[in-house]
Amino acid sequence: MGPLLVGVLGCSLVLSVQAMYSSSDDVIELTPSNFNREVIQSDSLWLVEFYAPWCGHCQSLAPEWKKAATALKGVVKVGAVDADQHKSLGGQYGVRGFPTIKIFGANKNKPEEYQGGRSSQAIVDGAVNALRSLVKERLSGKSGGSSYNKQQSTGGNKKDVVELTDDNFDATVLNSDDVWLVEFFAPWCGHCKNLEPEWAAAATAVKEQTKGKVRLGAVDATVHQGVSSRYGVRGFPTIKIFRKGEEPEDYQGGRSRGEIIEKALDLFSDNAPAPELLEILNEGVLKKTCDDSQLCIIAVLPHILDTGAAGRNGYLEVMMTMAEKYKKKLWGWLWTEAGAQMELEGSLGIGGFGYPAMAAINARKMKFALLRGSFSETGIHEFLRELSVGRGSTATLGGGVMPKINNVEAWDGKDGQLPVEEDYDLSDVDLDEDFEKDEF
Repeated sequence: MGPLLVGVLGCSLVLSVQAMYSSSDDVIELTPSNFNREVIQSDSLWLVEFYAPWCGHCQSLAPEWKKAATALKGVVKVGAVDADQHKSLGGQYGVRGFPTIKIFGANKNKPEEYQGGRSSQAIVDGAVNALRSLVKERLSGKSGGSSYNKQQSTGGNKKDVVELTDDNFDATVLNSDDVWLVEFFAPWCGHCKNLEPEWAAAATAVKEQTKGKVRLGAVDATVHQGVSSRYGVRGFPTIKIFRKGEEPEDYQGGRSRGEIIEKALDLFSDNAPAPELLEILNEGVLKKTCDDSQLCIIAVLPHILDTGAAGRNGYLEVMMTMAEKYKKKLWGWLWTEAGAQMELEGSLGIGGFGYPAMAAINARKMKFALLRGSFSETGIHEFLRELSVGRGSTATLGGGVMPKINNVEAWDGKDGQLPVEEDYDLSDVDLDEDFEKDEF
């Protein structure tokens, strides 16, 4: 009886987590396929929650979010994105933790972060204040209303779509180490015209989020018939995926920017190499890695005399495994030896004990979090998973600035050696007579 009851309760809990919002609620469910149509091209003010079904804070917010949506019906649109399922949408808007609430106002491509309370009353108040600001802007002529939104709705740059031809296709696409999504189009084709703004917006987002490792291109198949016939293009638009050394495959996804971005990020994740694990040898290494990454993960490993080369390599292997596991995040990975960078240790509150230690630094916010669990794949995975969904305890980096970094020699990969003590010749030294008579 007991196990059966537990099983039933378990099922009901799972079902309630999965069905956080339903069609009977006034909360509009948003996905990559409808986000652009519903939100970006809308004249309405939108409040959008990015959530994960397993997130406790999201589950607590759900009834309040529904109440707010009902109260604001016909006044402000209230939506929700399952950002665990639709990671591309969360990534597009810099969502790092759950729940994240964004206000999509006059400029839909630059939403504001909602910083208010989580009760239905606080949410409604925040929405009404945002609406008041939007109306004032329109009244003063600062915002162009619907035409402004339509004009800005592409959210991309046509220049980020690479123009491909019979002449440059092989050199640009086939010989490239990058992954390519290529659209074959005809200028007269209506579906191609509809795809054009979505393709441009996706090209810009994908270029930024993959640092140019996934690119979007376009071939006018009516002009460049050689390359089009080579790949059997019969209808328009045709989209194909090219990876170096592999046969091209047909793109089977949706035609909205969100769906294109989602597929591109999956391709990037599959093909991306693990990030480099760098020793902190000077200020430049730390600055570049932390400035270029949303988080930089820093390990302070025990002194080489305490672990030897084998022990140190064991710790580095754990880090490299985790860097591979989290490579889609584009985080930076660094390490240093205990005592080599004392100011860095001090600013992280590590300070001379508890090695190996690990911290994650957000250089933009000057915040850091410390690994509290074990320095193992399990312990580090738990630490990073909590951080990636916006949980975990953080603190301000000592002094609110990056610490001074010493220039040090790179580890040579060998065991450490104790410093050699100099031998002193005492044959010419007269010892004190009393001292010679002392007995021990």
